[in-house]
Amino acid sequence: MPDDAAAARAAAEEESAFSHPPVDPDATAAYGDHPDQVIDFYAPRGPEPSSPASGAPLVVVLHGGAWRAPYDRRHLTPFADFLARRGFAVANVEYRRGSSAPAGGDAGPVAGRWPDTFDDVAAALDALPALAGEALPQGDLRRTVLTGHSAGGQLALWAAARHVLPADSPWRTDRPAPLRGVVALAPIADFAMAEKLDVCGHAALQLLGGQDEFGVRRPYADPALLLPTGIATTLVQGRTDVVVPQAVAESYAEAAAKAGEVVGLTLLEDVGHFPLIDPAADACAVVAEEIAQLAW
Repeated sequence: MPDDAAAARAAAEEESAFSHPPVDPDATAAYGDHPDQVIDFYAPRGPEPSSPASGAPLVVVLHGGAWRAPYDRRHLTPFADFLARRGFAVANVEYRRGSSAPAGGDAGPVAGRWPDTFDDVAAALDALPALAGEALPQGDLRRTVLTGHSAGGQLALWAAARHVLPADSPWRTDRPAPLRGVVALAPIADFAMAEKLDVCGHAALQLLGGQDEFGVRRPYADPALLLPTGIATTLVQGRTDVVVPQAVAESYAEAAAKAGEVVGLTLLEDVGHFPLIDPAADACAVVAEEIAQLAW
């Protein structure tokens, strides 16, 4: 458990990240019939990170919130706007999350839906080229970078690893996604380590349907078991993160190394969980630079 000072700092960081008003998108497109099956698009409106003659890299963002219903894409819209003002085209993906009904007792809303959450992320990424081509003509789909925060970081890593899913997985693809890379922000990237540390109230356990299903479904969902991907991957992690501790990112990076893949791990001093998506924080500029390095 964090001490009082660490807890107070984490609370202040969260308050800052959530203090920004939501930013409406330039366009929204549906990739399915459910109200949560939508993608918001933000056109680049800052200095282009390239010559004016070329298109803007497309950044696909997946929000966090422990895969739970109360947290939707709206809290990530200031971050999406921040990237757009840096010259990126941005697609902010919504997906079905857990039921609003408590998981039991006072545990709060359950994390995720199986298989709906994964169905949606797979469908969104499959539909994205056509939808982005229409909504963001300024975007260069050849320079697509996938990013996500916390639970969204897990989904970003998973979406980039669909070609190495078990052969019987309905989400498996026959080739790697056409990505320049993945930048996962404080991701829940290793379910075994996350459960050991009780990350977000055993959210990973809930996502997979409880203890009886956890071991069976992990090979289909846990990024640490889906390596190597062959796709450039960087993790950005705050050293003082008490929500998804540094050990989770380190465990994923170690698993990648054992699989013969080098994964970048950028550790930020005196940074917790939420500054990574807070436009007012210096850490957010570091994230944008990590994205730019892969995009170009």
